[in-house]
Amino acid sequence: LLPAEAEALVRALQGTELRDAGGQGWLRQHEFVEKLNMHAILSASAGQEQLLTELLVTYAKIPVLIGELISTEIWKHKIFPVLCRLEDFKPRSTFPIYVVLHHEASIINLLETVFFYKEICESAEDSILDLIDYCHRKLILLAARSTNGQTVNPAVLVPPQELQKQAETMEFEISLKALSVLRFITDQVESLPLSALTRMLNTHNLPCLLVELVEHCPWSCREGGKLKKFENGVWHVVPLEDQVKMTKLDGQVWLALLNLLLSPECQRKYHFDGFNKSQLLKLRAFLTDVLIDQLPNLVEMQRFLSHLAVTEPAPPKKDLVLEQVPIIWDHILNKNTGKWEAIAKHQVKRVFSPTEEELKLQAHRWAQTYSLDMMEALAPDKPRCRVCGAEAAKRCSRCRNEWYCTR
Repeated sequence: LLPAEAEALVRALQGTELRDAGGQGWLRQHEFVEKLNMHAILSASAGQEQLLTELLVTYAKIPVLIGELISTEIWKHKIFPVLCRLEDFKPRSTFPIYVVLHHEASIINLLETVFFYKEICESAEDSILDLIDYCHRKLILLAARSTNGQTVNPAVLVPPQELQKQAETMEFEISLKALSVLRFITDQVESLPLSALTRMLNTHNLPCLLVELVEHCPWSCREGGKLKKFENGVWHVVPLEDQVKMTKLDGQVWLALLNLLLSPECQRKYHFDGFNKSQLLKLRAFLTDVLIDQLPNLVEMQRFLSHLAVTEPAPPKKDLVLEQVPIIWDHILNKNTGKWEAIAKHQVKRVFSPTEEELKLQAHRWAQTYSLDMMEALAPDKPRCRVCGAEAAKRCSRCRNEWYCTR
């Protein structure tokens, strides 16, 4: 995007009502989010994301994005199940619903890209509490996954089963993005409001939740005697020589633990009671020499845990009298509780039964947004030859999907 285009898209971001999800105005906003999301990824890879960061801070759009994120989460859990049970839910196309399901993923992906910067975290202001709660809910889902955390391989399904499987698959990937966002928030513990720190440490007890993720590692599983890990959006078999390597997701968990446990402010506020202490000491078994070689800062964690094992830390000082509470989640629920079925019926009639003309128009708009060149630029890996597996530079001129190293 040109600077003027990026500014126009950022300025156009605004909060939307739950009942408008999937409508024409909402779809335009989703298109803006997608363009900004792709722009952020490409800018970050080129080290030029400063402009977008400044725009989001200048126009105070981080609280807007967090509000949209939570609104879509509520739609998915409150309205989507009702929608699928309605007898007259026979959409001409599942396309609009797929877009709504993807909206949450698009926003959390954008936030993951920009939350690396302290200015973004600070610009969230009071909405940072809602984002912390959101990340906590997603980490709870990760911790609750079975040990073979593989996503379901979809069989031949028809709506709404197909949509429900899609939602389950995306929930896992969104939760992994939320883990990264939470880690970036913990990077700024020194500048976070006191209420945010209290919420992470005492209300949600995030250190113990992160210990659960270290123990059960939901992005890793064994299948047919082979170790598989989830990276870059896919499950892949890990070669024997790479099985001790720390993945990016493992690194995010350990970095978040380092931030929450070793910060003087966090140590002053966290309650190291018997349960918390026993949970944290489980980490000692995972701090091997191989792991510490890959993340040397873990030496400090090792020292801290050794000290914790033989001492009784002082109880935290309860010096916070007034505590802020998140408002976005409660506001949306209070406004719409008891109206879920009415909203679902409204959307069946007005949103999820588009005409042929509306579908063609929307498909044309998305085709312009998701150009092949843009998608190739966003791909984490270079294309490989279909025949020999070597890096490929030529694409089939007919199907435009398969790649080859030579003619």
